[in-house]
Amino acid sequence: MKKLIVIDTNVVLSALQSRLGKSFELISKIGNGQFDFALSVPLILEYEAILKGHLNRTIFSDSDIENFIDYFCAVGIKTKIFYLWRPYLKDPFDDHVLEVAINSNAEVIVTFNKKDFLEAESLGMKIFTPKEFLEELTEV
Repeated sequence: MKKLIVIDTNVVLSALQSRLGKSFELISKIGNGQFDFALSVPLILEYEAILKGHLNRTIFSDSDIENFIDYFCAVGIKTKIFYLWRPYLKDPFDDHVLEVAINSNAEVIVTFNKKDFLEAESLGMKIFTPKEFLEELTEV
Protein backbone atom coordinates (compact mmCIF):
# COMPACT_ATOMS: atom_id res chain seq x y z
CA MET A 1 0.00 0.00 0.00
CA LYS A 2 1.35 3.43 -0.96
CA LYS A 3 2.09 5.90 1.77
CA LEU A 4 0.61 9.36 1.64
CA ILE A 5 3.09 12.05 2.66
CA VAL A 6 3.35 15.82 2.94
CA ILE A 7 6.56 17.38 1.67
CA ASP A 8 7.76 20.41 3.60
CA THR A 9 8.93 23.42 1.61
CA ASN A 10 12.54 23.06 2.76
CA VAL A 11 12.73 19.67 1.03
CA VAL A 12 11.35 21.04 -2.25
CA LEU A 13 13.79 23.96 -2.17
CA SER A 14 16.73 21.67 -1.42
CA ALA A 15 15.74 19.33 -4.26
CA LEU A 16 15.84 22.16 -6.78
CA GLN A 17 19.10 23.58 -5.45
CA SER A 18 21.10 20.36 -5.92
CA ARG A 19 20.68 17.10 -7.80
CA LEU A 20 23.08 15.34 -5.44
CA GLY A 21 20.98 15.04 -2.29
CA LYS A 22 18.19 12.89 -0.96
CA SER A 23 15.66 15.69 -1.52
CA PHE A 24 16.24 15.54 -5.26
CA GLU A 25 16.04 11.74 -5.14
CA LEU A 26 12.71 11.97 -3.31
CA ILE A 27 11.23 14.54 -5.70
CA SER A 28 12.46 12.45 -8.65
CA LYS A 29 10.36 9.53 -7.40
CA ILE A 30 7.12 11.50 -7.57
CA GLY A 31 4.76 9.85 -10.00
CA ASN A 32 6.50 6.46 -10.03
CA GLY A 33 3.83 4.81 -7.88
CA GLN A 34 5.86 4.37 -4.68
CA PHE A 35 4.03 7.06 -2.69
CA ASP A 36 1.51 9.85 -3.04
CA PHE A 37 1.81 13.34 -1.63
CA ALA A 38 -0.80 15.75 -0.37
CA LEU A 39 -0.87 19.49 -0.84
CA SER A 40 -3.14 22.45 -0.23
CA VAL A 41 -3.52 25.93 -1.64
CA PRO A 42 -1.56 27.52 1.26
CA LEU A 43 1.25 24.99 0.86
CA ILE A 44 1.46 25.53 -2.91
CA LEU A 45 1.56 29.31 -2.37
CA GLU A 46 4.40 28.83 0.11
CA TYR A 47 6.30 26.57 -2.31
CA GLU A 48 6.00 29.24 -5.00
CA ALA A 49 7.02 32.15 -2.76
CA ILE A 50 10.03 30.34 -1.30
CA LEU A 51 11.21 28.98 -4.64
CA LYS A 52 10.93 32.38 -6.30
CA GLY A 53 12.69 34.03 -3.39
CA HIS A 54 15.53 31.56 -2.86
CA LEU A 55 16.39 29.75 -6.10
CA ASN A 56 19.19 31.00 -8.32
CA ARG A 57 17.26 33.18 -10.75
CA THR A 58 19.96 32.90 -13.43
CA ILE A 59 19.05 29.19 -13.56
CA PHE A 60 15.32 29.24 -12.74
CA SER A 61 12.96 31.70 -14.40
CA ASP A 62 9.46 32.47 -13.12
CA SER A 63 8.19 30.23 -15.89
CA ASP A 64 10.40 27.32 -14.76
CA ILE A 65 9.15 27.63 -11.20
CA GLU A 66 5.53 27.96 -12.30
CA ASN A 67 5.87 24.86 -14.51
CA PHE A 68 7.27 22.92 -11.55
CA ILE A 69 4.39 24.10 -9.34
CA ASP A 70 1.89 23.19 -12.08
CA TYR A 71 3.36 19.67 -12.20
CA PHE A 72 3.12 19.35 -8.41
CA CYS A 73 -0.53 20.45 -8.60
CA ALA A 74 -1.25 17.96 -11.39
CA VAL A 75 0.18 14.92 -9.59
CA GLY A 76 -0.42 15.76 -5.91
CA ILE A 77 -3.48 14.90 -3.88
CA LYS A 78 -5.38 18.14 -3.42
CA THR A 79 -6.51 18.63 0.15
CA LYS A 80 -9.12 21.08 1.36
CA ILE A 81 -8.54 22.38 4.83
CA PHE A 82 -11.77 22.21 6.83
CA TYR A 83 -10.30 22.57 10.30
CA LEU A 84 -7.35 24.71 11.32
CA TRP A 85 -4.92 23.32 13.87
CA ARG A 86 -3.47 26.68 14.84
CA PRO A 87 -1.54 27.32 16.89
CA TYR A 88 -0.27 23.79 17.46
CA LEU A 89 3.41 23.58 16.55
CA LYS A 90 6.30 25.50 18.08
CA ASP A 91 6.89 27.29 14.76
CA PRO A 92 3.54 28.75 13.61
CA PHE A 93 4.81 28.84 10.01
CA ASP A 94 4.71 25.03 10.02
CA ASP A 95 1.10 24.70 11.16
CA HIS A 96 -0.23 24.70 7.59
CA VAL A 97 1.98 21.68 6.77
CA LEU A 98 0.48 19.84 9.74
CA GLU A 99 -3.03 20.86 8.63
CA VAL A 100 -2.46 19.29 5.21
CA ALA A 101 -1.20 16.10 6.85
CA ILE A 102 -4.16 15.84 9.21
CA ASN A 103 -6.85 16.76 6.67
CA SER A 104 -5.45 14.36 4.03
CA ASN A 105 -4.82 11.52 6.52
CA ALA A 106 -1.16 11.50 5.50
CA GLU A 107 1.06 9.15 7.44
CA VAL A 108 4.32 11.07 7.11
CA ILE A 109 5.67 14.62 6.96
CA VAL A 110 9.01 14.79 5.16
CA THR A 111 11.11 17.69 6.42
CA PHE A 112 14.59 18.73 7.43
CA ASN A 113 13.15 20.44 10.52
CA LYS A 114 12.10 17.39 12.51
CA LYS A 115 12.38 19.26 15.81
CA ASP A 116 9.72 21.72 14.63
CA PHE A 117 7.21 18.88 14.22
CA LEU A 118 7.71 17.05 17.53
CA GLU A 119 4.16 17.87 18.63
CA ALA A 120 2.81 16.23 15.45
CA GLU A 121 4.15 12.87 16.60
CA SER A 122 1.62 12.96 19.46
CA LEU A 123 -1.08 12.91 16.76
CA GLY A 124 0.34 9.69 15.28
CA MET A 125 2.26 11.42 12.50
CA LYS A 126 5.69 10.13 11.50
CA ILE A 127 8.29 12.81 10.85
CA PHE A 128 11.12 11.79 8.51
CA THR A 129 13.98 13.48 6.72
CA PRO A 130 14.15 12.72 2.99
CA LYS A 131 16.89 10.15 3.68
CA GLU A 132 14.82 8.42 6.37
CA PHE A 133 11.74 8.31 4.16
CA LEU A 134 13.68 6.88 1.22
CA GLU A 135 15.12 4.20 3.52
CA GLU A 136 11.57 3.41 4.66
CA LEU A 137 10.50 3.03 1.01
CA THR A 138 13.23 0.49 0.31
CA GLU A 139 12.28 -1.57 3.39
CA VAL A 140 8.72 -2.07 2.17
